Amino acid sequence: MKIKVKEFVKGIVKENPTFVLALGLCPTLAVSTTLANGVGMGIAATFVLFGSNIFISLIKNIVPDRIRIPCYIVVIATFVTITELVMKAYSPALDRALGIYVPLIVVNCIVLGRAEAFASKASVMDSILDALGMGLGFILALLLISGIRESLGLGTFFGHTIIKGYDPMFIFALPSGALLVIGLLMGFFSLLKNRKT
Repeated sequence: MKIKVKEFVKGIVKENPTFVLALGLCPTLAVSTTLANGVGMGIAATFVLFGSNIFISLIKNIVPDRIRIPCYIVVIATFVTITELVMKAYSPALDRALGIYVPLIVVNCIVLGRAEAFASKASVMDSILDALGMGLGFILALLLISGIRESLGLGTFFGHTIIKGYDPMFIFALPSGALLVIGLLMGFFSLLKNRKT
């Protein structure tokens, strides 16, 4: 049971996809302007990661090695298509806000990397725990980054004004602000990791 918990928790802290492994930075930089966008992208990526990890873990023994990666991409693309269609149907505003970054989940390093490095070698249960842990780690990273960027750059929190008369620091709403926030947070987590060891 302890090993199973480790599979889940590693994606949140020890192997956080954004702050430790530096994966999935393109959508993180692009969509983390508001908390709503961050939550939407995090949930979408987690769903794709969850579904593809399960399916790849199930088919790993029947897929020939030479066509392994194309098969994984087809599986991931299927879950991305499902995600995109559901988002278009039930949350068109979020779909417009996330734009091209939802279809780009197909080539997201987090999803493809976990398929190749973990799900293709692990049991279904371990793949589920890995997907949920990595997905939760990605969601938490997006929440932290977009919370900082939205509150400092726009003066809002989930679209609601924080302090009346607050003059936002617009740089945090720009891509350069995303790089600044991510860089500082990566440095902070690296410092914490080095202190523990």
